[in-house]
Amino acid sequence: MTTLDISVDRRSGVPLHRQIYDAVRSAILDGRVLPGQRLSSTRALADEIGVSRLPVLSAYEQLLHEGYLEARGGSGTFVSTALGGEAVASPAESRAHGEAPAEAPAEGGLRPFRVSLPALDLFPRAAWNRLVIRHARALTREQMAYGEPAGVPALREAIAAHLRASRAVRCDAGRVIITSGSQAALRLAGAVLLGRGTRVATEEPGYEGARAALAASGARVVPVPTDDEGLSVSSLARRPGVHAAYVTPSHQYPLGMSMSASRRLALLDWAARHEAWVIEDDYDSEYRYVSRPIGALQGMDAHDRVVYVGTFSKVLFPAVRIGYLVVPSSLTPACLAAREALDLFSPTLYQLALADFLREGHFARHLARMRAAYRRRREALLGGLARYCRGYLSVHNADAGLHVAAFLEPPIVDGDVVRRMAACGLTATPLSSCYEGRVRRHGLLLGFAGSPEDVLWQATRTLGKVLREAAERRGPAR
Repeated sequence: MTTLDISVDRRSGVPLHRQIYDAVRSAILDGRVLPGQRLSSTRALADEIGVSRLPVLSAYEQLLHEGYLEARGGSGTFVSTALGGEAVASPAESRAHGEAPAEAPAEGGLRPFRVSLPALDLFPRAAWNRLVIRHARALTREQMAYGEPAGVPALREAIAAHLRASRAVRCDAGRVIITSGSQAALRLAGAVLLGRGTRVATEEPGYEGARAALAASGARVVPVPTDDEGLSVSSLARRPGVHAAYVTPSHQYPLGMSMSASRRLALLDWAARHEAWVIEDDYDSEYRYVSRPIGALQGMDAHDRVVYVGTFSKVLFPAVRIGYLVVPSSLTPACLAAREALDLFSPTLYQLALADFLREGHFARHLARMRAAYRRRREALLGGLARYCRGYLSVHNADAGLHVAAFLEPPIVDGDVVRRMAACGLTATPLSSCYEGRVRRHGLLLGFAGSPEDVLWQATRTLGKVLREAAERRGPAR
């Protein structure tokens, strides 16, 4: 395990998490830590530099998101192996090649191609602000006190009604538990369903945030390959002792395919026969561009083996920090006890406002507007990629969601491209960072929802230049 020599300045105006992020990132780019090396755990590093664990967690999370680090379930955090070879160079080497050092992401993460960022410029802030002000002015003493672990009853009712009508989820308010976003929902699911040494299957490639959240319970992450129909259930069946499987069936993250009906039934049959659990993450299922939205896997479950995860971060705005679980009735008592133990309850004010946002029809109208807007933005991105990036990348899937998955042509390395993009004011998620195992494919996840069409068009032109320079530096494919 590599120990980093990091010091922080508490008198500096730079937040602690940013100081830690800069120090770790510099150590990687300077070659002081090499691809594949294991870093100190967040807890150990916090103890070493004398800070709380929270800023270290924030720094590691950002570095994981950008592809500098990779988490291996049960093993720790490592410098990404995708950064091998020329992808990591010292500052002197970078200057010798005429490169500017890669800059940190813009504050707020608003750069073009940011994944999972909705259209904040189109959010109906006036309507939302009225609802927040209404409830802020009318807060009772009871509402200002400790809330219910499951969440505000009015919001749970509104979510259950929405899910029954739009996602074919079988639920009532008693099975809905409010959390502080989908990541917290996954942590809660892991705390209830998993334990130290238990095995949880995840999609390969898959969502790194889910692997980290589930591994936090002490579980061992077992990657299972995906194909054009989603998670391979036949491969899953060959993994003995798996207690739960995490899937994104409506819009697989990161590659974008939808799980076929036959594969869904096979997965549910596997769960019933093995008395295992399925954790369904329905993170951005509201947006499809080639067909109507696909119903939730949970609605097909006749044996109550599915725990359903949802969030409002992608359909409203990330800072709302409201997610939820829909759990089988048999798990409700354990989930409520774990929810209270983790952080008591979610803030009440936004829950009250969101309940009215749903009940008064603002949410349905917002979704309808966003479907049209995202279709336009998606077309702008695809048009720009076709014009400026042809020959360097190929779009794999753009059927749904808020991002496009694209494969890079060899010998281009995605970690290299992402760093070059950062120097040009762009961001992206490297596809290679989504793999738990050694077999990795290089590509880019390009978010389109958070930027207007003209910005996306210009950004694809810049991306084309970045790809051309990256290809020329690496030379022809062997």
